[in-house]
Amino acid sequence: MEKKNYTLTDISTIKKVMGENGVTFSKGLGQNFLVNPTVCPRMADAVRESTDGKIGVLEIGAGVGVLTKELLQRCEKVVCVELDTRLFPVLDDTLSGYDNLTLINADILKVDLEKVIEEHFNDMEIFVCANLPYYITSPVIMRLLEEKLPFKKIIVMVQKEAGDRLCAKVGTRESGAVTVAVNYYAKARKLFDVSRGSFMPSPNVDSCVIELDLTQKGDYNVLDEKLFFKMIKSAFAQRRKTILNSISSGMGIDKAKLSQAIQNAGLSQTARAEALTMEELTDLSNKIYEVTK
Repeated sequence: MEKKNYTLTDISTIKKVMGENGVTFSKGLGQNFLVNPTVCPRMADAVRESTDGKIGVLEIGAGVGVLTKELLQRCEKVVCVELDTRLFPVLDDTLSGYDNLTLINADILKVDLEKVIEEHFNDMEIFVCANLPYYITSPVIMRLLEEKLPFKKIIVMVQKEAGDRLCAKVGTRESGAVTVAVNYYAKARKLFDVSRGSFMPSPNVDSCVIELDLTQKGDYNVLDEKLFFKMIKSAFAQRRKTILNSISSGMGIDKAKLSQAIQNAGLSQTARAEALTMEELTDLSNKIYEVTK
């Protein structure tokens, strides 16, 4: 089948292609269409420039295929998980002629990713690249990290505020529980900002593209991962409280035991979670493990 040379960042082209395939252009789709032509090529280049090897990309949500097309031109294989079946005829049209694409109709939070990788990415270096729906940014990123799948990098567009938090330095006021979690699994950095005017209709917030490099994972010696993440969640749940109060109430740990663990970790009883480094947090979780096991 012949490749069609649609300009997928042109709003009139998007409306035309959608209309021809029976999809009405409306805000009801929950989609903000990217009309800045420089964004997706930069994202796809960030993937391609990461390796000289064969690349397999997992894309989450294709929309009309604007990012998908750029990835298909640079990578050996693209598998896109798209929930909205109304977009499939549109994608068959906009991405016709590419034989290195597989579309899967599924929810990214429920699909068997291990199976997807096994079936489609044999002998490839695997990346995730996506314009993530903002309302599921954290759950999607945490799922991709927690399942310890063989991804090399995760390159995604997110809301700027979320991106700033994800890429913040642990131990600063900008950091949160998700910052610590991401830092545990990968090295996070912001690649570039994307203004709200890059979309149609224009959202109320700016965006940015971030990179999570899973090959640069910190070497943290955590005795009990489940306890560590539970502690992080509790410690940051009430940011203004001291770690003694927030962790004891969040985890139901006896204050005397927790106080001993804090002391054993060489920390102040009045310290707040946002002031602690990654090393201090991992060490504290180990000290809590030792006094509660």
